[in-house]
Amino acid sequence: VEVDEVLTGCRAEQPGFMEVSFPTIAGVGSNGAIIHYRAQAGTDLLKSLDKSKPILIDSGGQYLYGTTDVTRTWHFGEPTEEFRDLYTRVLKGNIGVDTMVFPENTPGFVLDVFARKSLWEAGKDYGHGTGHGVGAALNVHEGPHSISPRWGNKEAMKKGMVVSNEPGYYEDGNFGIRIENLLECQYVLDENNEEKKEDGESAPAGKKFLKFDKLTMIPIQKNLIKVELLSSEELDWLDSYHEEVFAKVSPLLEADSPAMKWLEKSCVKMDRL
Repeated sequence: VEVDEVLTGCRAEQPGFMEVSFPTIAGVGSNGAIIHYRAQAGTDLLKSLDKSKPILIDSGGQYLYGTTDVTRTWHFGEPTEEFRDLYTRVLKGNIGVDTMVFPENTPGFVLDVFARKSLWEAGKDYGHGTGHGVGAALNVHEGPHSISPRWGNKEAMKKGMVVSNEPGYYEDGNFGIRIENLLECQYVLDENNEEKKEDGESAPAGKKFLKFDKLTMIPIQKNLIKVELLSSEELDWLDSYHEEVFAKVSPLLEADSPAMKWLEKSCVKMDRL
């Protein structure tokens, strides 16, 4: 409950804030495994922050200029090796979707497998879609597009669409893991900064390709990551993401403030084996 109040209070101080975009999900330990958990005072499920357990926080705001939705899973104690393994597999799924390049008119269900591949390799999965459309100062869940195993939704991904990227893993009675960024679908550009098109030799001439640009700028907790599970390309992605986060967020913070010190520490390059 207090986490919800603090997050909402911080957002309320920001220009253009109207309201939260959905009830905050802040689940400690086993509550994190309840996908749409909502902390409410006086209920039996309510838990206090505990350094020995992870906390999953999914929150967002409605602003005059847009809508946000972000999830991070934090652990302020000593995570188990099993937890770090699963967290890293969820991160690999997030990176897999983030770095996709695909032909225009590709439906979202085709992309879903890239979010689940690493979990499947460990015999794990999650029971919700990987991504939903997001409106601009409208609905935080807004179609018609999505990224999920539901192959019946054949709506193609198109330039300008915003979609969430939120693979996860949930162990009932123990913990939940989810990492969510918002992405904007954009055309792949060539060296002349023009929309890159297929040359017609291996695919129909004029076919364009799409990629995702990241909209969410929040660090990922590095000590939860098992470096040996990440490829060099995935480590490069992580370093590049944190470099972008710092470049965009640090000018908004006061020098030597606790927030700035946390950001600096969170955005240093990942140690490699």
